[in-house]
Amino acid sequence: MNKREKLNRISLILLSLFVVMLGYGILLPTLPYYTERLALKDNLDTDLINFHIGLLTSIYPFFQLLFVVVWGKLSDKYGRKPIIIIGLIGFVIMQLLTGLATSLTMLYTARIFGGIFTSSVIPVSNAYLSDITSEKRRTKVMAWSGVAISTGVIFGPVIGGLLSQTDIHLEYSLGLLHLDRFSVPFLFASLLGFIVLLIISKWLKNTAKVIKFNTEKRSLRFSFSKYFIIILMISFVMQFVVTLFETVFSIYGKDELAFNSNQVGIGFMICGSVMAILQPVFASYGEKVLSAKKQIILGLLISGISLIAFPFFKNEFLVYGLIVVFAAGGAMVTPNLLSAVSLISQENTGRNISIQSSTNSIGQILGPIIGTWLVAAGFYYPFIIAGSVILISIGFVLPSMKLKDTLT
Repeated sequence: MNKREKLNRISLILLSLFVVMLGYGILLPTLPYYTERLALKDNLDTDLINFHIGLLTSIYPFFQLLFVVVWGKLSDKYGRKPIIIIGLIGFVIMQLLTGLATSLTMLYTARIFGGIFTSSVIPVSNAYLSDITSEKRRTKVMAWSGVAISTGVIFGPVIGGLLSQTDIHLEYSLGLLHLDRFSVPFLFASLLGFIVLLIISKWLKNTAKVIKFNTEKRSLRFSFSKYFIIILMISFVMQFVVTLFETVFSIYGKDELAFNSNQVGIGFMICGSVMAILQPVFASYGEKVLSAKKQIILGLLISGISLIAFPFFKNEFLVYGLIVVFAAGGAMVTPNLLSAVSLISQENTGRNISIQSSTNSIGQILGPIIGTWLVAAGFYYPFIIAGSVILISIGFVLPSMKLKDTLT
């Protein structure tokens, strides 16, 4: 394919990643307030509300974990496009159910449904990008994937905050469905997802070859080499910490810092902005200064220290500043890990990226649950423990890494 066609395909994939993460971003600052509104109908106390916040956050990646490898294998066999389309359909339905929820049960149903189907979008989209790019340019393209994801997280909280403002007077009920100001951002995300679904269906070409599943033990051993396992361990630590931070920060901002949903949303917007700006910078120019391995070490160090310091500062601007530092560390780590996984095996790229996504999902499951559990003991504990986990991962994981050429 020529350069223009390749650029068009990359743009379409980035669009699908953006809209899915936009929906994710919309929920980040609003989930504590939205859950509280639904939970108060059942007269739940603060600890139970926080428990539901953590569980609602965790149940989504839990079902992603159950299905993501299935989608990866299907995409290797049937091509990337059909699986991406299925994921976008699931995204649209999930946003509709969330926006019209009248109870915690409906909210759980929406999260479960979304976890099952949207688990295909990010790993399969990244596999598509890997299919159409050379090894030399893969890190840069994966960094742009990170930019699309981060950009969704940037605009999602802003849209969620603006569209759910109290000056929007809207309320309508129809049976079990309820429409009010909290519904608007999710309905907007559903509509946007439907538009992107139509665009992808019409314009995106299915490039992945149909290949047979390789059931030989040799292939399995190759995929789960020591190199791959260590990459998965680092991915797990980062996702565990990031989702713990996302869940606890929204509760911490609401209860400890007395932030409203807009202020919490600004924090997530800053985090996403830094990731979106710095990921392509590190991917394009980072290795001219530091090797990818050293970037990962430095990124983990920066993120760990910033999290440990986080609960000791109450000033709004200092809090935002620490978020900048934390996000900068993550921006050093993420694209290098994703690029490393995509280079392990060209034949099984979809499966390997899906396995990494599954590992990420385990971290995303445990992070919110452990984070909200630690909140009950005090807001210092989740941040300090999460930061310590990152620092420990440097000492136990990275010195033993015998990385391939891309990370040496």
